[in-house]
Amino acid sequence: MNPSPYFRTPLTRRAMLQRCSLGFGSIALSGLLADQGYGAISPDAKPPGPHFKPRAKRVIFCYMSGGVSHVDSFDPKPELAKRNGQPMPVPVKPTMFNNNGNIMASPWEFKPRGQSGLEISELFPHIAQHADSLAVIRSMTSKVNEHAQGNYFAHTGFSFMGHPSAGAWISYGLGTENKDLPGFIVLQSGAAVPPHGGVGVFSNGYLPGQYQASILKADGDEALPNIKPHETDATQRQRLSFIKSMDDRFLREAAEPQVEAAIKNYETAYRMQTAVPELCDIRGESEATKKMYGLGSGDPLMESYGRQALVARRLIERGVRFVELSCISSGIGAGGPPNPWDQHGKILEGHGAMARQVDQPIAALMTDLKQRGLFEDTLILFTGEFGRTPFSQGSDGRDHNPFGFSAWIAGGGVRGGTAFGATDDLGYYAVEKISSFYDYYATVLYLLGIDHEKLTYRFGGRDFRLTDVHGNVLKEIVT
Repeated sequence: MNPSPYFRTPLTRRAMLQRCSLGFGSIALSGLLADQGYGAISPDAKPPGPHFKPRAKRVIFCYMSGGVSHVDSFDPKPELAKRNGQPMPVPVKPTMFNNNGNIMASPWEFKPRGQSGLEISELFPHIAQHADSLAVIRSMTSKVNEHAQGNYFAHTGFSFMGHPSAGAWISYGLGTENKDLPGFIVLQSGAAVPPHGGVGVFSNGYLPGQYQASILKADGDEALPNIKPHETDATQRQRLSFIKSMDDRFLREAAEPQVEAAIKNYETAYRMQTAVPELCDIRGESEATKKMYGLGSGDPLMESYGRQALVARRLIERGVRFVELSCISSGIGAGGPPNPWDQHGKILEGHGAMARQVDQPIAALMTDLKQRGLFEDTLILFTGEFGRTPFSQGSDGRDHNPFGFSAWIAGGGVRGGTAFGATDDLGYYAVEKISSFYDYYATVLYLLGIDHEKLTYRFGGRDFRLTDVHGNVLKEIVT
């Protein structure tokens, strides 16, 4: 005797609650209300934003993992040269290693750049040529002094894992312009690896799964492992059609948004088989363009990062919403693969090598975007997780400094040639218009047409957002 159709399908949790008594269902109600899937959006739902007319449409994030020294790059401090070798005149807070020396002058000279006269050091001579396009925030602060926590804070607004990265939030807020590619892509090349904290810094957190980052190797034989199909298209389509039918049946029974998001990811992965190899193939780019990005320079690190920058331009041309570039360790000083700017010693050699890696490619990216009419609606972000101390660590390094450092934004809607905020005379503490990553991202979202207080997602009974419960738009750097 066949069982009743009522019992043929395995019970899901929600189906069981529906069929149980009213009392039992009521007991479970509080758990359902707090569940991460309760009230979650469909993957095909309309994005929450933009909330008003955007000045920019997309973002390229140049993340300097390890912490660039602001007093050697974008925050000139003549007092360091005047007091070189003297003890710090103010109390020094505990540092990462507490091997603190005296005040150390910058080995790089600062000069006024462009028509604005924005001062930038010789560490970044190519980026300095775009001074009139940069809004440098010289009063940035972080809540943490350690790399992994700092990387999470700089990416997610929280100093621990489990929250969506800025790229995930922006993809969720604005949706995609190309259904064949993910909205959030992290580029790597050479020996680049994720920052300390791991791939969690690129996570979708509690947002639907299609908003997590896809990591592409810009110089790999395959940008994504197994992206090239190993069977005929007809066979693959037949197999995927069967899987889709099974997924659709499960989705009807489970009614879980997370399942729907996973199915959407599989469908995107299928379409990426054609899109990804083409976008990473730069053979069609002119030799002049490749040379501008540093390809063929003979510097393997510059060439590696330059390829990322060039592919980033190709990605945003194809509608990718958020692209993050990854630095490669120079092997000098303490800066290892996850935090290559972390020069606790040999800062002259270490920062010098890292700047040579990224300076020309980032400047080339800005030039290329301007020539193609893309700069006016693209944002370029440049920051590390914190800055570095104005006093030495040991004899020739600098320790972490979360109390005051620099970051910059360029592109659509940004008031270029601007210096916002200030640190003290030695570059130790932010003292004027003190800012944080909350303000940084509130401003980025504003330029993208998003009210950072309205871009929220309910999880665990609370409405979360990229800026947590903080953040003010830095209107002075907005046109």
